[in-house]
Amino acid sequence: MKRLALAVLPALMLAGCGGAGVAPRPARAAPVPIPIPIPGGTAAGLDRVIGQTGNTLIGLFGQPAADVREGNARKLQFGNAICVLDAYLYPKGRGEAVVTYVDARQTNGSPIDRASCVGALSVGRTGVR
Repeated sequence: MKRLALAVLPALMLAGCGGAGVAPRPARAAPVPIPIPIPGGTAAGLDRVIGQTGNTLIGLFGQPAADVREGNARKLQFGNAICVLDAYLYPKGRGEAVVTYVDARQTNGSPIDRASCVGALSVGRTGVR
């Protein structure tokens, strides 16, 4: 019995050493820019979107990926490889609907600064870099 225990013990000790390998390092999330406040309360870049009509947004970003209408409200969604921007338009008085709020996210759903997304969607379309 002692011989069997002496023969098995080294094998059991070595079994605990194999197969585990080195754990992979977790991927780092992409940094998310911090919004830059400007006088008037609108973050830099958002002033190009807030208060604009749907046609103006289409001129800035191209055709939307989604154009959803519900009652007198409208949501336009624009996106590229970097981010997705949702622009919510509501009528002001009797005039045409204008953007009153925007929301943005990275394409994987992670948060991103709204003004940075506006800039990312504008690059190459309007000469803005």
